Amino acid sequence: MNPNLFFLVLRARIGLFALVVGATLVATAAVSLLLPKSYRATASLVVDRHDSQSFSDGAYNGFTSPNERTAYLQTQLDILKSPKVARKAVESLGLAQQPAVQAAFESATGGRGSIEDWEAERLQQGLEVETSQSNVIQVSYNAHDAAQAARTANAFAQAYVDTSLELHVDPTRQAADWFDGQLKTLRTSLETAQQRLTDYQRQHGIVSTDEKLDDEYTRLSDLSTQLSKAQEDNAQLQARAQMVQQAIEQGRPLEDIPEVRTDAGIQALKTHLLEGEAALQVLAAKYGENHPEYRKQLAENRSTRSALAAEMQRVATSSGALVHEGQARTAELAAALAAQRARVLDLKQSRDGLSVLVRNVNTAQTAYDAAMQRLVVNQVESHASQADAALLNAAVLPQRPHSPNLLLNLALAALVGVMLGVGLVMLREMTDRRIHSGWEIAEIARAPMLGELIAWSPPTSRLRLPAPIASQQEVQ
Repeated sequence: MNPNLFFLVLRARIGLFALVVGATLVATAAVSLLLPKSYRATASLVVDRHDSQSFSDGAYNGFTSPNERTAYLQTQLDILKSPKVARKAVESLGLAQQPAVQAAFESATGGRGSIEDWEAERLQQGLEVETSQSNVIQVSYNAHDAAQAARTANAFAQAYVDTSLELHVDPTRQAADWFDGQLKTLRTSLETAQQRLTDYQRQHGIVSTDEKLDDEYTRLSDLSTQLSKAQEDNAQLQARAQMVQQAIEQGRPLEDIPEVRTDAGIQALKTHLLEGEAALQVLAAKYGENHPEYRKQLAENRSTRSALAAEMQRVATSSGALVHEGQARTAELAAALAAQRARVLDLKQSRDGLSVLVRNVNTAQTAYDAAMQRLVVNQVESHASQADAALLNAAVLPQRPHSPNLLLNLALAALVGVMLGVGLVMLREMTDRRIHSGWEIAEIARAPMLGELIAWSPPTSRLRLPAPIASQQEVQ
């Protein structure tokens, strides 16, 4: 629709438009004045996870992320709107004892159920809870009586604080009772483990749990080294004994045997014998073979030769005895090594069993200490008197009703009345079409308009030419 035409239509039917708008305003004002007044009172709560009465390492102040803060605040809102808080508010206000409430309960339920639960559910209908970007929660309550609205808002706020503290204290009190019972079992387990450790030490003769196996391992290593050396020496002695035996069986001179040839005693006897032979030759040339000096030297040489032969025979046959001695020594060292190895294994096994018992004692001690610490923490926290929420501003008596809001209702009614008036005017125009201007005739007749008679100043009238006509030729 052309805007000019719209305003012409509206001006032509201004009476209908004004009637609709006026009727809407009057009706809205009448309804607003007749509706019962409702008052809203608001209390402010500040919530924060500042656990100043906790011994726990996890005592925390603040939030690590916006999502965590949002979830925490949403949880507090849900607690505020919970039936538990509503029942506490009912108890705080003493509503269940009021005759009017009891009569309403009997009429509504016939006396079935709990009056506290019924009144709490009814009380929740006027509760409104909201929060913004801060940790402050607004607790509002709507009621027909201003004083009742303020009392109920404060009752809900205090009930939430009490419930928040109760939700914090009750679990810690139950945990303290549970840990107290567990400590008895843990104490018994610790005492049993300690007794087993003491008995084991007494049975195996272990004075200290810190004793080491270094000395026994050192002795075992020394015995192993000695046995290896003895076995090597015995092998060499056996090889020499076999060579001597072969030389004797083959009839070779004893001087060809390496042990005989390298023996220091035999070398000394040989040197002494050579010196005696040289002296005998000198005496034979000087005195002759019948001289007493010659005879004496000859007897001495014979004695030296006999001693040399006996010594050579002893050295040749001594290798077998050395082999037997080496074998006995090797067997003795092998037995000592086996005994020491068995001792080390027994001692190691004893230490392994001791280590298991020590670990059991340490584990039982750790569990007992942890439970004792948790018990102390929960006992302290179970007596906490400060909740995570506190009353910031108490609700005050509202001075004016919250609803109905006459000015707001009239503003909305004016908007609605304008829309209804415009709608009715357009509907009327569609059912009763009229001509409101000369250019409407030109559009309908599809012909140019030559002029329009208008009332200027009575009693005279004059002809006004329309603006689109420029010349007589266009009119023709």
